[in-house]
Amino acid sequence: MPISVTTSEAGEVNIVHVSGEIDVTSAAVLRDALEALIADGRRRLTLDLGGVTFMDSTGLGIVVGRLKKLTRHGGTLTVVVSHERVLRVFTITGLDRLIDIHPDLEGAVRAAGAVSA
Repeated sequence: MPISVTTSEAGEVNIVHVSGEIDVTSAAVLRDALEALIADGRRRLTLDLGGVTFMDSTGLGIVVGRLKKLTRHGGTLTVVVSHERVLRVFTITGLDRLIDIHPDLEGAVRAAGAVSA
């Protein structure tokens, strides 16, 4: 399934909606979308992976790398994960303890907006 990445806004929070599979062949699309927002000075991001059915270590690396970059700039990243297979990847790697993961978009956006940037 090809990857689809779109963006929207909810107040001060920029949302990156992703669907499809994130792997070594498609991950650059996600990386570029996140990098564009960060380069534009956006500091409150929610990554909506609700439509993602598969994510490999390349995708995890992109999420962790952007989280580190945002943190260095006083920003925040929340992530929506609703597919059990994708959540398992975060859990197995222990990243569920490092990344602010939510089961729904509303909760993730609320958490991103509540953090002082």
